[in-house]
Amino acid sequence: MLPRPSPHQSKAMRQQIIISGLGGQGALTLTRLLAEAALGLGLPVLTSETHGMAQRGGTVISMVKVGPFRGPLIPLGEADVGFFLHAGNLPVHRPYLRPDGLLLVNTAAPGDYLALDALALALDAGLAPVAANLILLGFAAGREALFTGAAALEEVIRAVTPPRFREDNLRAFALGREAAAP
Repeated sequence: MLPRPSPHQSKAMRQQIIISGLGGQGALTLTRLLAEAALGLGLPVLTSETHGMAQRGGTVISMVKVGPFRGPLIPLGEADVGFFLHAGNLPVHRPYLRPDGLLLVNTAAPGDYLALDALALALDAGLAPVAANLILLGFAAGREALFTGAAALEEVIRAVTPPRFREDNLRAFALGREAAAP
């Protein structure tokens, strides 16, 4: 059974997040990190994931609902935050985002969203391409766009990452936070 949040948390904290990408880009890792961060704060959390072709390279969308929700799926037009690890998924998954929602896209192409070429940052830093997911997460945390702060997310990354990847993952997260700085 999930821990119950305090009464002020359950009223104040409600956030719906979608994570869109291709298999192998780390969308499910972001889902786990966000869910673990919510649990660590004592917040109720629901997650859901849908695999396109259910293989590396197939379309993936996952959903994270933090707060007192009943079901794990986010209806069209209701997500508060959208992480797009692959800009090509925008036409398919963008409709889940609220009109005033925050859209973070791993791309160098400007648009009506927050663009960050997280893949280029990962490669320039000598990190694996999949580290772009943590760079985008750090970017969101640096913009204070999530239900939790950067310190809690860093703690979760440290706790759940296997030791051989831990320092690279923390470095990727830090790169994203630096990219968010004015």
